[in-house]
Amino acid sequence: MKIAVIGPGAMGLLFGSYLSQHHDVTLVGTNPAKMQSITENGVTIRETDGSERIYRPHATADTTGLSPVDLVIVQVKASASEAALTKNKALIGPDTILMTLQNGMGHETLLSRFATREQIVIGTTQQGSYKLGETTVCHSGLGKTFLGTVTGDSSRFAPLAEMFAGCGFPCEVCSQVQGMIWDKLMINASSSVLSGILQVAQGYVEQDSHAWTLVEKLIRELCAAATADGYPFYAEEQIARIRLHLQKAPDGFTSIYADLKAGRRTEVDVINGAVVEAGHRHNIPVPTHEFVVELVHAMEGRA
Repeated sequence: MKIAVIGPGAMGLLFGSYLSQHHDVTLVGTNPAKMQSITENGVTIRETDGSERIYRPHATADTTGLSPVDLVIVQVKASASEAALTKNKALIGPDTILMTLQNGMGHETLLSRFATREQIVIGTTQQGSYKLGETTVCHSGLGKTFLGTVTGDSSRFAPLAEMFAGCGFPCEVCSQVQGMIWDKLMINASSSVLSGILQVAQGYVEQDSHAWTLVEKLIRELCAAATADGYPFYAEEQIARIRLHLQKAPDGFTSIYADLKAGRRTEVDVINGAVVEAGHRHNIPVPTHEFVVELVHAMEGRA
């Protein structure tokens, strides 16, 4: 299969490298020097046991003149999606599968401007990675990847899930993938965003009573919005689950923490902003999420 991964960040490098074991993979970025480094030196993946392996996907910063591929995986930050897809639209043909594994929710609205809804796959993953260098990442989280469709029978993409599994990513097609995306949003839109605002590790959020009160408010509003959207979640169960997760990984730092620290634009609009949108759509009060969205944007403005 010919695959293009747009966005050579930590997750893009991880997925592109693993998939390159059995498929023709091209990493697509905007930094020519970085793409040249990948071409010359490959991508180094460090596993949790400390072992390392070098993978050699193709890499380019210019897709002009290239033909459509079988699969395009979008791994850029949400704010960069439109520009990235516009610049690399030559990769997308009438038979191309256009997939998002990005954080947050609602990406299919933008993707449908570049492909038919029948071509779009939305997904979420429990895999994790973080950068150790420009072309070196640590494979920090193991878990399943879930894929689903915007329209039609999701089972038609079962071969795609098998392809991911064959490259080392346990994967399944899920008819209720939106529910899985809501599930992942639980931590991203609560403790993760708060750790970014406070510029602290995740463990602090769990241990500080004031911070944890805010996390509980965010989770309760999120559960109400998700339930109204047709995906029932129970707040007490989610609060206990997320608290346990933070207790197991107290030293973790999130992408929104890194973005705010570096003065970059965050993905808050597709994370807490998605909760706000669902709340407004169903007339569910979500004042804490509304406050968080405005606060994060105010912090971005300092840069």
